[in-house]
Formats: sequence, C-alpha cells, structure tokens
Amino acid sequence: QVILEDKDICLVVEALGGLHPAYEYSLAALRAGKHVVTSNKACVSKFGATLLRTAENMGVSYRFEASCGGGIPLLSPMFRDLRHNHISSVAGILNGTTNYILTRMKENGLSFDDALKEAQEKGYAEHDPTADIEGRDVCRKINIITALLDGKLLDEKHISTEGITHIRDVDVIAADQAGYAIKLLGRYFGGVRFVAPHLIPFSSPLAHVNGVNNGILVHGDYVGDVMFYGQGAGGDATASAVVADVVSCLLGEEAYPIPTHAKHPQDMRSLAFPRYLVTKEEHAKQLKEALPCTFTALPTISGEFACLTPCLTEEEIEELKKQVPLMQSLRMFVP
Repeated sequence: QVILEDKDICLVVEALGGLHPAYEYSLAALRAGKHVVTSNKACVSKFGATLLRTAENMGVSYRFEASCGGGIPLLSPMFRDLRHNHISSVAGILNGTTNYILTRMKENGLSFDDALKEAQEKGYAEHDPTADIEGRDVCRKINIITALLDGKLLDEKHISTEGITHIRDVDVIAADQAGYAIKLLGRYFGGVRFVAPHLIPFSSPLAHVNGVNNGILVHGDYVGDVMFYGQGAGGDATASAVVADVVSCLLGEEAYPIPTHAKHPQDMRSLAFPRYLVTKEEHAKQLKEALPCTFTALPTISGEFACLTPCLTEEEIEELKKQVPLMQSLRMFVP
C-alpha cells in the first residue's frame, strides 16, 4: 500500500512467482498508474490479457521478457523486429532443467532418475520438479510466445502437453545412434501450440543446445529461420531481461499487443508427424504390417523393436495402438 500511494514510484518489478498474490499486486500497481515488469510466466500465461488491457487503459506498460527464455532477448525482437514477417512456426527448448537431464542421459548414459537427482543436487532442478519434467513450464512459455503471434492466450489445460518422465536411457541411445538428439520442445505449428519430446536431427541447431541452455528456432516468411540461443535461467541472465524491460518502460517503447482469451482447445488431430515407436520384439512383425508405408528401424536393446514412422496423425496413431501393443515411448515427434 505504501508503494501504491507513493507518487514518486513509477515502476514496479514483480518477481514473486506463482499466481497469487502476484496477480493482485501487479493489477493494483497498474491501476495506480505504475509500469509493471515481471519474470512470472505463470501469471502472464493465465492473466496476461487482463494485465495488458489494464496497462493500456492506464497509459502504462506491462512487460515480461524475462518470463520466456531467461536472459535471451526473444519476445521483443519477435514483436518488434520480425513484425513484418508471418511467423509460421516456433520450436523452442524452453526449460533448462529438462534439457540438462536429457543432455546428461545422452552424454553420460545416465538414467532419467539419476540425471534428475544430479540436476537437483546442482540446483538446476527444484525439490519438486513436477512443473519442469511434466512440461507445464514449457507449456506456459509457448503460450506466451504464441500469444504475441496469433493474439490468443489459451487456458493451459487446452494445450497438449507431455513431459520427459517416460524417456529411458535406451531411447536416448537409440536416437543418438540414428543421428538424433531427444529434446523437449514447445512448438507452434499449423496454428497449434503443443509440448512434447522430439527427436531432433543432428543437422538442426536445436540438436546442439545442451545443458541448461535454451534455444528457440523461429521461421518467418521473409527472414527464414532465426535462432535465439542463450541462458534460459539463472539470476544474472533473468535480471538482464528484467532491466531491459525497465529501460523499455522508461523510454516509452511500444507496448505488446493485447491477446484475447481463447476458450476452446486446439485440435492436433490434423497435424501429421513422424513418430518414434517401440514395441516388444515379438510384436515387430505386427507393427511392420500395420504401418501404412515405409519406416526406419532404429538400433535398440535386445528384446525390443524401435522405429521412426512416416508422417502419422493422432487418429492414425490411435488406430495403430489398437493393432499393436506399443510400449511407452510413444509421443516423440520428429520435426
């Protein structure tokens, strides 16, 4: 209340995290005619439209560069420097915790549980890592990024989200031997946003984003592919993005567009991707017969059969599951 009533304070930085009381404090500060800068992805993903509209009504700014990609300049360049492009796709490694885990599984042969434990010991993963490893953190970030492109914020439950808890060390080894790196991506493609593990070919720069770093690949109709890379978390990196937003507010730079809240889930059924599938060796013949066309067999451990399929839709995958008892490593796409 002291801050709200102090006429000499023109800007507030909210770095509380979580939804409450961050939302109430941010809203109150905006209504008091103060700029608000935040690193709070949860608050922006859920309440961003309301807070941006309030800021516009009060003639101030609500900025959140640090909410996506840590210290990487991402939102402002996409909004400002690429605004004349039609951005048709975004593919982002947006979570340092999961990227560290997958990197350690690939480079050191660790199991998922061992890599997670190491990440926690080094401070790269929270004591409760659920939001990271189940993909919810990436879900919030791709929701925010995409809202600047198509003008819609979705309820997070309407974004198809899958994490990395089902990925085994043998899957990582099989992918590596076939020329792929497994990465958890937040994607915007075909007008749909979703989160899922992907097999990234070594020819893609995303395959070489390792450790706790983030990398975001954006495709525009004029500029082609643009890559944003850097520290996706950490005090200094995040502070850099916060201070950049503070300067933008004080310089009076153009505000972000106000998205609307989309109330309906997006339909992934029309999207077709190659998939990574695993079944028991005794079911390999069934899987080969059930696949609609050619596939690529992958090296794997004894007793299993793994392959990369041709492009399949969600509906085709569901039909395939009725014919063949597939194993858990299912929703891994190839971009």
